[in-house]
Amino acid sequence: MGCIHGKCCCKHPKSSDGDNRENLGKKHISAVCSSCVAHVPSENLKLECSVLTQRGFYPESPEKENQDCYCVNTQLLDNPNVHFFGVFDGHGQFGTECSVFVKDRLVEIMSNDPTLLDDPVKAYNSAFLTTNEELHNSSIDDSMSGTTAITALLVGNMLYVANVGDSRAVLAVKEGNRVVARNLSSDQTPFRNDECNRVKLCGARVLSVDQVEGLKDPEIQSWGDEEKDGSDPPRLWFQNGMYPGTAFTRSIGDSIAEKIGVVATPEVSTVQLNANHPFFVVASDGVFEFLSSQTVVDMVSKYPDPKDACSAIAAKSYKRWLQHETRTDDITIIIVYIKDLFHVLEPLTAVKEMEKGKWCLKYFTLLRDRKLLHR
Repeated sequence: MGCIHGKCCCKHPKSSDGDNRENLGKKHISAVCSSCVAHVPSENLKLECSVLTQRGFYPESPEKENQDCYCVNTQLLDNPNVHFFGVFDGHGQFGTECSVFVKDRLVEIMSNDPTLLDDPVKAYNSAFLTTNEELHNSSIDDSMSGTTAITALLVGNMLYVANVGDSRAVLAVKEGNRVVARNLSSDQTPFRNDECNRVKLCGARVLSVDQVEGLKDPEIQSWGDEEKDGSDPPRLWFQNGMYPGTAFTRSIGDSIAEKIGVVATPEVSTVQLNANHPFFVVASDGVFEFLSSQTVVDMVSKYPDPKDACSAIAAKSYKRWLQHETRTDDITIIIVYIKDLFHVLEPLTAVKEMEKGKWCLKYFTLLRDRKLLHR
């Protein structure tokens, strides 16, 4: 969801012509896919990453461009143990320009910050706020346009997730025979009481479209659960105006909405990765509008190749959109599989490493199991 001037603010009516809309929408699918492999030598990890971005289906604006963009930057600071992943979901008339600007500047600022490895959280905050200020001062009109940003910075085995807006990062966690979804970000929308109260203190009216139009009582300040009751979400409005109508409480850009509490300060979460974390997902709300975090994790778990997982999730998201609406949002997803390099090392490589004095129980176990080492 986004600005009322940039993303659809209508409800999700179910319609009997859903199949017809889906068939029509398929003619407009244009997806860009890419994959890469990176290593984290300090932790002996191998990262298999795939990305898919797909333009939404907009029957009334067939030439509308994809306002999502992404960034996968391996070896940040020329350090092989530092990798960056980000998804930027633009909105408004100049949403594409905003998302591209933020994608480029955010990672550039972080790459040039000498304190990044010493204090990633502080560096993250500084980069987001600096990028926001630079966007305001650029030639791009961000008065009613901007972008959300969900990013993940991997430093060794520490994963730092910084979020501004309503896109999402999810970590897969092995629990016995199950793989459970753990959200690494919390959607910043008025559904959250803390965010709702914060923007109200800044002067925002928080009302759904039905409330603004007089179809529902504006005094009722409860909108239910976002995943179950998100068809007519609460939005931010000026006290005496029918704008900006943002369904998020944080973004980069949106200089007018800043006056009623929309900020670019990220929420940063930290997790130490271990053997029980097979992969993580970073995706725009085009994925999570109709798919829960657990559904996404369940789907990814079925595929040995992250590229196939990206395609499956994008197709499922697209289908769900057209079952509920006459259009779809742009869809962007990054999936990163985390693998232990010891599982892919050739035995002779392990032998050479041990000959160099790099003794390790894992090397020992690998060689013993391959019967290349006497017990």
